[in-house]
Amino acid sequence: MDGLGEKKKIVVLCGPTASGKTELAFALCRRFNGELVGADSMQLYEGLPIGTAAPLPTKSPDVPRHLIGFLPPSQPFSVAEYVQQAEKTIFEILSRGRLPLFCGGTGLYIDSLVNGVRFTESKVDESTLTRLDEQWSEKGADAMLGRLAELDPEYASRLHPSDKKRIVRALAESETGGTTLAQRNEASRRQPPRYQSLQLALTCAERKVLYGRIEARIDQMLENGLLEEAKRVFEHRESYKTAVQAIGYKEFFPFFEGHASLESCTDKLKQATRNYAKRQLTWFRNKPGIQWLYADKEDVFERAAGFLETFLRE
Repeated sequence: MDGLGEKKKIVVLCGPTASGKTELAFALCRRFNGELVGADSMQLYEGLPIGTAAPLPTKSPDVPRHLIGFLPPSQPFSVAEYVQQAEKTIFEILSRGRLPLFCGGTGLYIDSLVNGVRFTESKVDESTLTRLDEQWSEKGADAMLGRLAELDPEYASRLHPSDKKRIVRALAESETGGTTLAQRNEASRRQPPRYQSLQLALTCAERKVLYGRIEARIDQMLENGLLEEAKRVFEHRESYKTAVQAIGYKEFFPFFEGHASLESCTDKLKQATRNYAKRQLTWFRNKPGIQWLYADKEDVFERAAGFLETFLRE
């Protein structure tokens, strides 16, 4: 395929957690000479493959993978940095005559990449972030998100109280930049997208089927060593500031502190993951142009392959 034409083509496979995206992505990469590119804000970090459900090379050693497990857990990574790295990766894959296939569930990463968001230099300094971090500890997540809702209601409506990193950053931007993140993002979208993209979303038509898959996967994660991985995050919680926020680790902190049973923490993890899947579905359902695939109702590989064949011929 010629990926170096005027409009470069990429494929995105998104959707809620535990829907089977990774397996489908590997199969499509084999069929269409593709290379897998991560689109998950937690799978970026090395040494945390179980809790983040990172696609391991041992599962499909024949499929090249990018932007997965390449960052130290102590290193912060912004959406702007992700887009920059993703665009570099796209160029490299296309230069080899292969297809970039993005796979993940972080909607902001995907949205920023496919819609051509261009990020301006941030005016936020570390002292502002430190001050807001201290206020977070004093006032709590709900109060800080409420404050952001007053300054930047549009952006605040997209965030969950547990998303400390984005809430603090947005507050800092609003305080020091003179404009809200929503306003900055809107201005950046005036540039046309750099890529022609096919966006596929994988889920289950029956919500209870998806929830069953979530619970089964968490049970399997525990068998694979999730608790040991979570304990490592707990022991490094002061430096693993982003990983600490990930669903799959912080839910076990009360167990390590002796305040809760393993069973109750596991139940909380399953509930948190179900809630996260709901938020992912809401995000992607509100995005136009996505083709939906249903793992419990159809042969998703054949249907996805049909979409790709048409897309690559256009």
